[in-house]
Amino acid sequence: MTQPAATATLAHWLAPFETLFTRPTWQNLLVLLAGTILAPGRRTVTAALSILDLREVTGFTNYHRVLNRNRWPTRAAAKRLLHLLLDTLVPDGPVIIGIDETIERRWGPKIKARGIYRDPVRSSRGHFVKARGLRWISVMLLAPIPWAGGVWALPFLTTLAPSERFAREQGRRHKKLTDWARQLLILVARWLPERRLIAVADSSYAAIELLAAVCRRLTVITRLRLDARLFDPPPPRRPGTMGRPRVSGARQPTLAERLADPKTRWRHVTVAGWYGRTERPIELISGTALWYHPGKRVPIRWLLVRDVAGEFEPQGFLCTDQDADPLEVLRWFVRRWSVEVTFAEVRRHLGVESQRQWSDLAIARTTPALLGLFSLVTLWAEGMLDGGVLPRRAAWYPKPQPTFSDALAAVRYRLWTSATLSTFPDHGEVAKIPRGLLKRLTQAACFPA
Repeated sequence: MTQPAATATLAHWLAPFETLFTRPTWQNLLVLLAGTILAPGRRTVTAALSILDLREVTGFTNYHRVLNRNRWPTRAAAKRLLHLLLDTLVPDGPVIIGIDETIERRWGPKIKARGIYRDPVRSSRGHFVKARGLRWISVMLLAPIPWAGGVWALPFLTTLAPSERFAREQGRRHKKLTDWARQLLILVARWLPERRLIAVADSSYAAIELLAAVCRRLTVITRLRLDARLFDPPPPRRPGTMGRPRVSGARQPTLAERLADPKTRWRHVTVAGWYGRTERPIELISGTALWYHPGKRVPIRWLLVRDVAGEFEPQGFLCTDQDADPLEVLRWFVRRWSVEVTFAEVRRHLGVESQRQWSDLAIARTTPALLGLFSLVTLWAEGMLDGGVLPRRAAWYPKPQPTFSDALAAVRYRLWTSATLSTFPDHGEVAKIPRGLLKRLTQAACFPA
């Protein structure tokens, strides 16, 4: 396999990003990306060079410098990736994004930003599990993928959110998750001034300060505590009234009180795509209120949902757009389930948590790049998997729609074939390989995680 053959196809796919890099950095970046896509297991620079048969290259440090030294604008790359995703998948209509954090388990005394956090995957209400590693907060486009038959979460902007102890040791001001979320959401809103932006998030981002800071730029949908203090809007001020104007009206019943009230009139609806299911019958009520805490307030539309079958506990939601349709709010919120799927897929198939950089700059670039690669692979596979192409399946594992493993295998197959076909000799003996054996060899090269 020759280097130019492996990178020629990638250079065509990545053409929108070429102007962000110098020519030497761009050539080395293409090699790293090709090796990262083709290599199974760990995604280290060594693995990327080995799969491309570049283990003997003497200038191997040039590839390390792409991550730990060379200058290239990560924020501009994230912006171009977002616009590339929108042009392909969501050319018009509202732009729905998800924001969430994940823990990357990393070890090593030189990794300065490492901290101890609650493990959201292994922990539960009655069991607390701590994890040591790096905490990342990622913004993803929640877009329907036609050939996959569902909504995928496509990362385009990821940043490191260190712990309070790290900030104290570095002499910096600690920023909470809500502070990072405010900066990231406002940044995305600046990138898309002419599009309606809707952000869905979990309860970690249900903070009045965050919602009040971003509600004028975008709509936020998140969970709401059942005991949240809800009020009517302040009544009109009468002429001649003395003193400060009122900031809230009469207090409304909490969602917990409405849930316990037998006179509550529930609306029966069916939500499509409820956390991986096709349809889910539920009951809901909704209204508008002012979520108020002394010194902080934000107008919201609240929703209270309970399951008809009683399989999950009643849940409260909020939307900062008071005119939004309640059923549409639920349909937007359930898209965030794909965020957790993406975090699992990048660990399983793109080697997140397997890289071995210890440089601060390389650490800050590698994981966001791998998350962005998930989105790029999804885009590149569109022309290969659309048109009703059946995914890889087995008799004991029916699989109606392609998944990310099929998308990655399709991209790998294109890279392998573009490389091997160009290296065939024009003359000499040619060994014929049985079709069944060739198929098994191709799958062995394209489908390993």
